[in-house]
Amino acid sequence: MLVLSSPSGAGKTTLSRMLLDAESGIEMSISVTTRPMRPGEVEGKDYLFRSKEEFIAMRESGELLEWALVFDNFYGTPKAAVEDALRTGRDVLFDIDWQGAENLNKTNHKDDLVTVFILPPSAEALETRLRDRAQDSPEVVKRRMAGASNEIQHWDQYDYIVINSDTEKSLQELRGILAAERLRRSRRTGLEDFVRKLQAKL
Repeated sequence: MLVLSSPSGAGKTTLSRMLLDAESGIEMSISVTTRPMRPGEVEGKDYLFRSKEEFIAMRESGELLEWALVFDNFYGTPKAAVEDALRTGRDVLFDIDWQGAENLNKTNHKDDLVTVFILPPSAEALETRLRDRAQDSPEVVKRRMAGASNEIQHWDQYDYIVINSDTEKSLQELRGILAAERLRRSRRTGLEDFVRKLQAKL
């Protein structure tokens, strides 16, 4: 489970899409949310859009691996799709905030968890990206800038830090992280059998 977190506007969604295009064997965890759909977003691709009542019903019935309240809207990770992917040896990419990452670390899948925090190159760059995105009102942009400080203070809880001053460079760093974590001894399925057969022929 590869988690990307960042304050809004730091580029984690763009980097997530680039990583999915560049790498095989990894798929996106589609979060469920109660926030309104933005222009250009697609149900089931960007998010699963649900009412607050539907979200609470999912939460209460144990269908969510983790959930959090962010800017007055609920976000959560449906459990079944993630567990199916992990069971069949596929990696899962998460675009979630620090609360979601913290909650995933409390599940019985915590040994499968790798977390990356994406920082903007500067506060000015972050504000420019939020304004240029033109998907939120000036009031929401102001709230997101205020929220960025709270989000960033959790940076030291993550395994890796990427400073996103250049998306191509950041993508290569993410691919490096993914490659290294896939090579960890504990994640190499079939390695014990391979070594045993190797030793038998020596």
